[in-house]
Amino acid sequence: MSAPIIWILLPLGLSLLVWLPRRGHITAMLGGLSALALSGAAWLIPVDTALRIGPWSLKIAASVQILGRRILISPADQPMLTMIYGLAALWFFGAHAAGLARRLVPLGMAITALLVGSLAVEPFLYAALLIEMAVLLAIPLLSPPNQKPGRGVVRFLIYQTLGMPFILFSGWLLAGVEASPGDLALAVQSATLLGLGFAFLLAIFPLYTWIPLLTEESSPYAVGFILWILPTITLLFGTGFLDRYSWLRESPQMLSILRSAGLLMITTGGLWAAFQRHLGRMMGYAAITGVGFALLALSLEPEYGLAAFFLLIIPRAIGLAIWALSLSVLTMHGESLRFRTMLGKMQAYPVASTGIILAHLSATGLPLLAGFPAFFVIWEGLARQSIGAAIWLGLGLAGLFTGAVRTLAVLVMSSENTPWEWRETWLQDTLIGLGVIVLFMYGLFPQWLQPLLVNLPAAFEHLGQ
Repeated sequence: MSAPIIWILLPLGLSLLVWLPRRGHITAMLGGLSALALSGAAWLIPVDTALRIGPWSLKIAASVQILGRRILISPADQPMLTMIYGLAALWFFGAHAAGLARRLVPLGMAITALLVGSLAVEPFLYAALLIEMAVLLAIPLLSPPNQKPGRGVVRFLIYQTLGMPFILFSGWLLAGVEASPGDLALAVQSATLLGLGFAFLLAIFPLYTWIPLLTEESSPYAVGFILWILPTITLLFGTGFLDRYSWLRESPQMLSILRSAGLLMITTGGLWAAFQRHLGRMMGYAAITGVGFALLALSLEPEYGLAAFFLLIIPRAIGLAIWALSLSVLTMHGESLRFRTMLGKMQAYPVASTGIILAHLSATGLPLLAGFPAFFVIWEGLARQSIGAAIWLGLGLAGLFTGAVRTLAVLVMSSENTPWEWRETWLQDTLIGLGVIVLFMYGLFPQWLQPLLVNLPAAFEHLGQ
């Protein structure tokens, strides 16, 4: 038995099994429990260490050879697996309440397994192929078979696919850089291609036009899952490059590029959010600013930049899940997400409306909510480097906060005699309510996750020092 079999091949097999039940709540429960079990196993079961169970001794190998390629999951990677599968379980449990369990759970399990494989495969060139396979699996999730793909889905596929050749070519050039470290021209070429590849994968400005389109065309819950899993794994993949190549890690130009790209994402995403008239597009622009914050975290000083990056992942996933589920509750009842049709919906969907507003405010870093601790650390670290950059960050957050205020105004704007209703189901109310409680608890007591967060940087040998 080896770790890649447990956390990569086994989830791929489970993705086929959870497709068999015909009832959505069974699929959601099986998928959520499976992902939770994988998360617990990553936390409790040691890798590459003999485990004694009574008279038997069991040792889980860290690597396995598949088609001549090595797939490695080291003990230092286990906290990361715990986080990834634990957050995936959160999305799977909510899939039935969003009316999407039959599609999201099987495809989401397979996508998660492939992306985990992209982090573990050696050489890393094959990671680009695994990411592309995950992108292809995302297409039937975003566009059902009986529905013609919209512009957002097509553009998503094109942009993600365009990133693959740049990653592959940069890998080929990086092998030459390792052989000839003094070749400056080769290093510049490889870094340029690498940057272009990640610009497409992470939807760096102006390549994020598919995100607002996708939030209008597809299920908010499916889009939310993709906007969480793909950027998160891609950022972890990119951080691996910084950890592996010292000339990238120690380059002041690289840190400057990360900071500029992050600020551009936050500023443009926040300002565009301030003028949106569609709740789905609002969530899309908030997701864009979340990627910008992750890039800013990686550009900070090493002593707290990586810690801030990991501190950001969990609240971003929880906020997106609550936001996407709340929007899905509205669309399941045939409601359009445009402002003109959302007037006064707080009285018909009180819990979903509360989820939308609080998730949005958490994405702005409002104190007492989950996004605040990470945003505060990143903003403080950025101010140490440049006051001007910190002002631009504040401008982007102000735009995002303006969008939250406008959303709140629209949802509560009803005529005086409009009666209160309760159109959500008990399951939807329970899940959104629990999510809101977690938003507050994480914002008030972020130290509760310290046992997990403190071990996450160890996955990166040099950056985590």
